[in-house]
Amino acid sequence: MNAADAAPEAQARFPQELMYAAASQYYLEDATQADIAKRLGVSRATVSRLLTEARRHGIVEIRVHRPATLEEGPLAAEVAAALGLRRVFLVPRVGGPALGPWLAPGLARALAAAGLESGDVLLVSSGSTVYECARESLGRFPGVTIAPAVGGQEDPQPWFQTNETTRLLAERIGGVPSYLYAPAQPGPELFYSLQHEPSVRKVMDLWAHARCAIVGVGSPPLTRQVVPAFVPRHADGLRDAVGDVCSRFYDRDGGPVGYPGSERLVATSLEQLRRIPVSIAVAVGPEKVLSIVAGARGGYFNQLVTDALTAESLLSATR
Repeated sequence: MNAADAAPEAQARFPQELMYAAASQYYLEDATQADIAKRLGVSRATVSRLLTEARRHGIVEIRVHRPATLEEGPLAAEVAAALGLRRVFLVPRVGGPALGPWLAPGLARALAAAGLESGDVLLVSSGSTVYECARESLGRFPGVTIAPAVGGQEDPQPWFQTNETTRLLAERIGGVPSYLYAPAQPGPELFYSLQHEPSVRKVMDLWAHARCAIVGVGSPPLTRQVVPAFVPRHADGLRDAVGDVCSRFYDRDGGPVGYPGSERLVATSLEQLRRIPVSIAVAVGPEKVLSIVAGARGGYFNQLVTDALTAESLLSATR
């Protein structure tokens, strides 16, 4: 047996010459691990360990260059200019049923650029896109307070429970959760009493001092398969709605659209959303294009995380 194959668990490291030989053949000569194993007289498993150790000891450095069509490229800048946004963060074309793993890198870049510090307040909306992103790696922001931007809902899906999204995000980024124990649309008497409930009032007061927000953008309610149970999808007022942020609906010009009971909504107001210094919308897909355009017109977010295909559609929609 070759010495390199003997008791690898007990070895602190391989000889640097051996690591270099394996790495140079693999990365510079495009040799397969099987070929390298034959040349060096070791097993394929050892070659894999040699390549891992070569990276760990700095013999190999790997750099991944983001394509120019993404964040810093002309496409992102064109979309930002067309929508009147401060910044647009692009990811490659989103594929598969789960959006979080695709969009999270873009959201992580947006959060890193937000300059969040301990004591700052970060709001999160309900919705599947924000919920899925909250489950991914987004960086560490210890001491940042995470709070819901809208109350809870009776729907069973976890992305309708904003406290759960708050918990997940706080856990992932090292933040401090502040939960909102109130339904999104209570009855008249409960709505009045909640205004004076200390724990609810505490979160509502955070809305006015938020440094950052992560919000989803809802598609037109009449075209959705699922809407929150409290939203009267076929109400006359919602016929003009093309999207929503934090369950606040708006028309194609970005103007607010009300519906029966919307005056009792426990959620950040559209005016509060406009005043948040860094408000990041996370949205993707052809069904969201009109919703994104109108939401940007209304000023309900000033940054956007989306994919390149949606970005192209946004440009076409604004020309």
